[in-house]
Amino acid sequence: MNITTKNLTARDVLQIGVGLFETFTPTDADQDENLGTRVVPREVARFLARLRLLVGVPFAYLVPDSDLLPPESIRFFYLDRAWTDAIVQGALSVSTMNTADRAQLESLYRFVRNEVDEEERLVRLPGGEAVQQGPAGPVTGFILRSRAVSGWPGLHVRAYRQELGVADDASIPESDPRRIKLLRMERLAPAVMFVLFDGIPAVVHIEEPRQGVQFGVRLTPTGTPNQFQATVVARDATTANNVAGDAMVNVPFRAGSPGVIDLQRLNKSLINIAETKIGPDVDAAEFALEMLRFPYRQVFGDPNAGGPAPIGLVFKPTIAMAALKTSFEKVLLP
Repeated sequence: MNITTKNLTARDVLQIGVGLFETFTPTDADQDENLGTRVVPREVARFLARLRLLVGVPFAYLVPDSDLLPPESIRFFYLDRAWTDAIVQGALSVSTMNTADRAQLESLYRFVRNEVDEEERLVRLPGGEAVQQGPAGPVTGFILRSRAVSGWPGLHVRAYRQELGVADDASIPESDPRRIKLLRMERLAPAVMFVLFDGIPAVVHIEEPRQGVQFGVRLTPTGTPNQFQATVVARDATTANNVAGDAMVNVPFRAGSPGVIDLQRLNKSLINIAETKIGPDVDAAEFALEMLRFPYRQVFGDPNAGGPAPIGLVFKPTIAMAALKTSFEKVLLP
């Protein structure tokens, strides 16, 4: 759930900020149901928390060059707290008119910083979750550019401090110490997703939505960029178990109709595999059993032995500075 706030103009910040510089005496109106007595007015704290999560920051400041985020790519990053603190200080400075105002703001800033730290965790608060408190730590995240973002708007993203090794780890709440809270998760464009984590994860799961019964195919890379071969795993029609060796069946498509499965040819391929125990004709139930699939899950950074590389290895540049320099020169030079 996203907590929304009105768009504050510089004049709004100026008017609200004047109250920050007056002598503060807690009243009932300054009580927050989750965090107790507050120094910073709630409206200001919400605005500053969203600002520190880069809400409203132009995309060009997040990805300065398109070569840094090519199609079908994901980029992990650390968020520089000094940079986001500077954003907050800049917003608060709008309401300082003289040296005395700036001095008062400086004396209050430690309270502002602590309360905005906690307010960050309320920008995105899942229903029924316990409120996490305490000073803010490092913030990490990723930007994903993929057709999966536009094709499945309800993608699930989960971050963990360790690989749990359980089948249904999605049921573990964000307040569980083994999970890392999502501070922000938003589609910035139809095919671009932006995510911020409240800490440094060891494992990140990106999974298709878990909604209803799903039918689909598996996509296997062909060796050509952004080209895949569609396949399904053959199953025993009497037990629903995969056949021995997890035999894969290529999925044919109709000529001239990309994405439209040729059911007759696919049925023949399934019948030709004796282990499927399908008779001369494939009925609707048998076909549904063959096409049934669980939501696809992409795992980054599994630390278990034999798994993918630790996630720490993804925090590295993948474009040479020389190539980036050439790209900028094409744009800037006449």
